[in-house]
Amino acid sequence: MNLIQTFPYAAALALLLWSAGLTLFPKKRALGISLLTLGTLALGGILLAIWITLDRPPLRTLGETRLWYAFLLPIAAGCICIRWKMTWPLYYAIPLAGLFLGINLAHPESWDRTLMPALRSVLFVPHVLAYLLAYAFLSAAFAASIRGWRAAPLSNKSKQSLEFADRSVQIGFAFLTLGLCIGAVWAKEAWGHYWAWDPKETWALLTWLGYLGYLHFRLQHPLQARGAFLFLGAAWIVLLLCWFGLNHLPIADQSVHTYTR
Repeated sequence: MNLIQTFPYAAALALLLWSAGLTLFPKKRALGISLLTLGTLALGGILLAIWITLDRPPLRTLGETRLWYAFLLPIAAGCICIRWKMTWPLYYAIPLAGLFLGINLAHPESWDRTLMPALRSVLFVPHVLAYLLAYAFLSAAFAASIRGWRAAPLSNKSKQSLEFADRSVQIGFAFLTLGLCIGAVWAKEAWGHYWAWDPKETWALLTWLGYLGYLHFRLQHPLQARGAFLFLGAAWIVLLLCWFGLNHLPIADQSVHTYTR
């Protein structure tokens, strides 16, 4: 069978393993973690097979980036859980990863080997992966803001959510900065300038400024949890507009990043 025929089965296997792992995790943690890990590895195998079949990094279209996001999100949540001993992020990351994988199953990719000349750069993969890792951690911060908002302002749950959000934003912002810098160097290589106020570039900068604003807000107002949660919600909306929304606006026709459609 070709890639198009085998992808739904492999994706379904990853979803099944994730579902089983998340169900068993509360009572049989070791088995749950094993199944979650196997599901993530299965999705990694899908990405590797696509990469080999297409003979290019599967990072060109929105559908392909959704697959990477579904792969990286459980990894990001797992790293945070191990580092800060918090297990609840898994109950956010796995369902959201499953949602993105489900979107790809509902809207199958039209696999294409073509890679435009500007993308044939050693900076292509690290630039896109840096952004996807940033999106994974920053989305985890948004989930923490929802959890914290629903809790009482001074409760332990709210404080834990705020601490988790801060750590996630710090890591995500680092990857966001890395992706922005790599993108500028890549733009110089591909188009002869570091910055051209392209619509995608502008929204990427707005996303970066949004989370920079959050970090400054936390330094100036360390006790204002509700304000921090609202700030995270607004910044996440800007992130979504940059990643998905811009491609559906008329201004996207003026962007050199239309290859992501």
